[in-house]
This record gives sequence, structure tokens and C-alpha cells, in this order.
Amino acid sequence: MDKLLGNGRKKLDPAEMGVIAHLYRAEVYRSTIWRTRLDTTTNWSVVTLGVALSITFSSPQASPLPLVLVGILIVFFLMLEARRYRYFNVWRARCRWLELHFVAPMLREGDLHLEEHWQDRLANDYLHPRYHVDMWTAIGRRIRRNYFWILLIQTAAYIGKLMVHPTAATTLGELFDRAAIGPIPGWFVLLLGALYCLGWGIIAIWSARSDAARAKTRRDSLGMG
Repeated sequence: MDKLLGNGRKKLDPAEMGVIAHLYRAEVYRSTIWRTRLDTTTNWSVVTLGVALSITFSSPQASPLPLVLVGILIVFFLMLEARRYRYFNVWRARCRWLELHFVAPMLREGDLHLEEHWQDRLANDYLHPRYHVDMWTAIGRRIRRNYFWILLIQTAAYIGKLMVHPTAATTLGELFDRAAIGPIPGWFVLLLGALYCLGWGIIAIWSARSDAARAKTRRDSLGMG
């Protein structure tokens, strides 16, 4: 006979165990699909940056403007990827929660420890679904994982283009002249570029510190989110 637990919940019977097994498979599938979508937006960023590099360095007379314009596309892809990451993080967290509290205890002890009420937390997440991280945290994580290198290559290529084409720049004024876009002076364009890089860097650092602080205060080291 199944013994009742402290909260009145009986132990899982074989049918319920089967349902949870299928649920785990479904969550793994959903996390895999959304992980693939993350790779897609990263690929879009890499490809568009590659096209901009090809155009900009096609000849010494080619304009560096494509490297500036591609930054707008990279920001758009970053926002789209951060949004997708928030969805992916929900499915990933549920999979990890099931692995931590369902699969591992079953393999090690044969006891799911339902008295710890981990199943209630999972049930509440299904009843009241929500994002486990905010948008800025998601943006910061994607910058740290992928977009830092994309932005670094974009910035280095842009500065390199200004310095070497059509001839090697010898003065700061010459660099400013090459950076000018129509009526917009070059020093202002470079200032915006510096703020662009600095802004994403600040978000990445803040996100890393926020994640570290959250990990210290989390009740369980492998919790949801």
C-alpha cells in the first residue's frame, strides 16, 4: 500500500511515473528546439557581419559605413535572441529540476522524496508559467556567451578600416575625417561607437554580477532559472 506523505500526497504509482517520464522527454524536446533557435539568431549575426566585412574591405576606397549599419542589425538580433533565451531558460530549468529531483534520487536511492515538496514548485510553474529571468539578464547572458566576440570583431574591423584605408592614417584628425558620415562629424560618430560598446559591456558585467548574487542566495544550487 502506498503511504501518505506529510502533505497528503501519496507516492507516485507506475502510471504517474510514466507520465512524468513523458513530460521530461517533452521538456527536453522543447529546450532543444529553442536552443536551435538561439543558434539561428547567432548565425544571422555572424553572416551579416561577414557580409559587411567583405563589402568594407573589398577595396581601399570602400566605405566603412556597412560596419556601422550592421551594428543596428546585430542589436536587433541580440534582442531577438535574448527574447528566445527567456523561453529556452524556462524549458531548460524544468528539465534540470526533473533531473535533480526525479531522475537522480530515483537512480541513487529509489526514493523521490516527495516530502520535500519539489513537485509542488514544478506544478506551480506549470499552473502559473512565467519567465525565470528578466530581459536585461537575458541580454547580458547572450552578450557574455556570444555577442561579446561579435561586437569585438565589428569594432576592431571598423577601427582597422579607418586606420589603414585608403592609406595609413598618420593623424587623429585624418581618422576623424574618415569616420565622418555626411554632415555628422567623425568625432561624434566615434563617440557614439564608444558609447555603443561601453553600454553593452556594462550590461554584460551587471548581468554577471546579478547572476553571481542570485546564485549565493538561491535555496538550491541547481534551482529553476
